[in-house]
Amino acid sequence: MKKPIFTGSGVAIVTPFTDTGVDFDKLEELIEFQIKEGTNSIVVCGTTGEASTMPDDEHISVIRFAVEKVNKRVPVIAGTGSNDTVHAIKLSQLAEDVGADAILSVSPYYNKTTQKGLYEHFKAIANSISIPVVLYNVPSRTGMNINPETVKQLSEVENITAIKECNLAQVGDIVNLCGDDMTIYSGEDANVVPLLAMGGKGVISVMANIIPKDTSKMVIKFLNGDVEGSRKIQLATLELIKALFIEVNPIPIKAAMNLMGMNVGKCRMPLVDMSEKNLEFLKKAMKNYGLID
Repeated sequence: MKKPIFTGSGVAIVTPFTDTGVDFDKLEELIEFQIKEGTNSIVVCGTTGEASTMPDDEHISVIRFAVEKVNKRVPVIAGTGSNDTVHAIKLSQLAEDVGADAILSVSPYYNKTTQKGLYEHFKAIANSISIPVVLYNVPSRTGMNINPETVKQLSEVENITAIKECNLAQVGDIVNLCGDDMTIYSGEDANVVPLLAMGGKGVISVMANIIPKDTSKMVIKFLNGDVEGSRKIQLATLELIKALFIEVNPIPIKAAMNLMGMNVGKCRMPLVDMSEKNLEFLKKAMKNYGLID
């Protein structure tokens, strides 16, 4: 049995940018807000953190900063994925060097690979470091799926301990194949309760950037046996989730945070501001949830 890195809600935290770089003062503010509100893990430099726009020096500086500011209060999971295995290894080693508690590694995108290639890619990354590895399966972005049988193979690598899974249809197969050797986190905010019902332990969440307390409570209630309480939170979030994903993430979540006065700045190109129509839909969902007037 492998110990979970965390149970509950891990926030896929945004990276606040200025015109010249990262707004580290704002990032510290966001980290403190998340911990105060009960978030169980900070996930930096993932998709929501716009890691694909960050040069390596900036990428590692954000991980280092998060590690220092969190100061072991909750685990810090660092996104270090790449479709170049050598680059992913380098980023993962640097993340370990600056104190990350675990890494999040997405499956190779664009060039893609076979299931055998996935196994060799993730095994090589895991063998290059000693901290835990969280696999990230997001077929909508990568154009490929990490099959359950491949997840089973990877679970036999000592420090591959978890998967952020966006393909709900295969969660049951992963649980049946891997048992306690693979912790499963939802990669979809709308599917948290269904995934928990299949044996998952939490979520790596976008909506936790604006509703951290509710996101954490939804998971903890379920795991403590209050399934109905958890279900009610999930149902209450669905309109908000639709609005947060009406355009490609993290465009809407940053817009939402700015509407709430959190001043996290814009997304980096090629991501652009929301359309007026979609922004109005987002505002309506936020008003209905009680986030803005």
